[in-house]
Amino acid sequence: MGLLGFIKDAGEKLFGIGQAKAAEEAVKKAPTPENVAAMSAAAAEAIRGYIKTQGIDAGGLNIAFDAPSATVTVDGSVADQATKEKILLCCGNVAGVEKVNDMMTVQTPAPEAQFHTVVSGDTLSKIAKKFYGDANKYPAIFEANKPMLKHPDKIYPGQVLRIPPQ
Repeated sequence: MGLLGFIKDAGEKLFGIGQAKAAEEAVKKAPTPENVAAMSAAAAEAIRGYIKTQGIDAGGLNIAFDAPSATVTVDGSVADQATKEKILLCCGNVAGVEKVNDMMTVQTPAPEAQFHTVVSGDTLSKIAKKFYGDANKYPAIFEANKPMLKHPDKIYPGQVLRIPPQ
């Protein structure tokens, strides 16, 4: 449990479409507490929908977004450590999210993964060399970040990746 930091302007652009976009425009016109609350709720639903599109079970989780602090809070119980970490990454690798407050519990505990924020020039091979001492172990990092990663060459600066224990 804890607070994870992310780069606010990097990630999936979920808030510029659908209800989240309409709520954001309403806040720009009239930043009333009601409009901010509606924007926060719409953003939380967009994040929940994104997690679902990744094929990750977020059933039974409470996902909330606080627009003024750009913080997502996730609480509830998940089956395993990998699922927990993937949910955290789905929440944080969204443009407009700066922090993720992890309040989840894990039913089957396992060693926690490390996290790495991608910088310009990074490749999965370079990251594998840094964490495992062997560039050829990049598939372990790729597999640990599926389904968020579709191809090992498609990472971007600011993205946060799971680095599973060896």
